[in-house]
Amino acid sequence: MTRESLSLDGRVAMITGAARGMGKEHALLMAERGADLILNDLNGETLAETAEECRALGRKVTEMVCDNTDIPTFTALIPEHEDDHGRVDILVSNAGIQGNKLAIEDIDEDIWEAMTNIKMKATFFAARAVVPGMKKRKYGKLINTSSIFAMEGSFSMSHYTGAASGVLGYVKGWARELAPWNICANAVAPGTVATELTINSMGWGVIRDFEKQVPMGRLADKREIAYAAAWLASSEADFLTGQLISPNGGQTIVGI
Repeated sequence: MTRESLSLDGRVAMITGAARGMGKEHALLMAERGADLILNDLNGETLAETAEECRALGRKVTEMVCDNTDIPTFTALIPEHEDDHGRVDILVSNAGIQGNKLAIEDIDEDIWEAMTNIKMKATFFAARAVVPGMKKRKYGKLINTSSIFAMEGSFSMSHYTGAASGVLGYVKGWARELAPWNICANAVAPGTVATELTINSMGWGVIRDFEKQVPMGRLADKREIAYAAAWLASSEADFLTGQLISPNGGQTIVGI
């Protein structure tokens, strides 16, 4: 039984990159806590599986299959789904791509644009599409997904680090701009998470070595990151805006 202050009953959450990994975990937890869902991903087949799991929890779920870097298509579909649900109360901008370890001289324009389009451009225009409705209702939660690398940097992947830092800038600006309408903007910046993508790309040998750098001695579980986003979406965080939560096991200490 979810305590009342954490309940998302009556809320509608839109989650990008929801087909698998962290996006799927956000969808499942918010569905468990009572939210109806608009789920976005480019992979329609996998997204349909996630949507069915959420419907099995008793939720109304619509699937928005599109490439959210195609801004005209993406932003045209959002109002259609918003009308179907009657509102969007929560936006979790989760969609992203693998950063890969690349030296600065190996990051060409195509690689840079692919990263900034999915991480920064799509995040901005998703918020732009839902904010007018939030203003009318004088309520909303904008939750951006950043990364631990936005705070501590990395030895490679500067395009990823830059994009993850950029979405923190949105949070700061939106928090001040939208506060008069009771719209909160915050970010979750995970450390390395044990998703299927992480395991497949790093391998367990590399992961075990990496875990030694984390004071708690392990990677985060997907559910632990989803808890942070769901808390920000709840009434318990109604007076919290412009802030960053970083579930990282002590690898980087922030906010104090």
